[in-house]
Amino acid sequence: MNISDLLAPDRVVCSNEVSSKKRAIEMLSELLASSSPELAVGEIFDSLLSRERLGSTGLGRGVAIPHGRVSGIDNAVAAMLKLDRGVDYDAPDKEPVDILFALLVPRESTDEHLQILATLAHMFADSTTLAHLRDAEDSDALLSQVSRWKGGGESE
Repeated sequence: MNISDLLAPDRVVCSNEVSSKKRAIEMLSELLASSSPELAVGEIFDSLLSRERLGSTGLGRGVAIPHGRVSGIDNAVAAMLKLDRGVDYDAPDKEPVDILFALLVPRESTDEHLQILATLAHMFADSTTLAHLRDAEDSDALLSQVSRWKGGGESE
């Protein structure tokens, strides 16, 4: 699976304007809503926040993967946010999160959802990939780095 297929350039953002976990999830909800006119920002936000209440989606190493299920979409969609300064995210390692990858899947989706999350966890576990993502200076460079990741544990 190529993770970049879930993204669109207008849903990949580098930002210095986010100072909290809640605001990061709001911004990701807005980005995801832009991909599906039938989805409301509030519905997406509620889905992501409901999952967050079950336990933090922070992976550690400065990465979080907020995710949720919604009705009204046929395929998984994603948004990515890279912050200049990390935010407190209740991650297991207590480190601030500066890379967030939000995922929405159709409400009925189970296997696809788990496969995508596993692929993302694998991608974000690679320290070279993380370094390249953090070095990206703008949204285009960030998307380019995600596109380069081949799933073998390294980007080109």
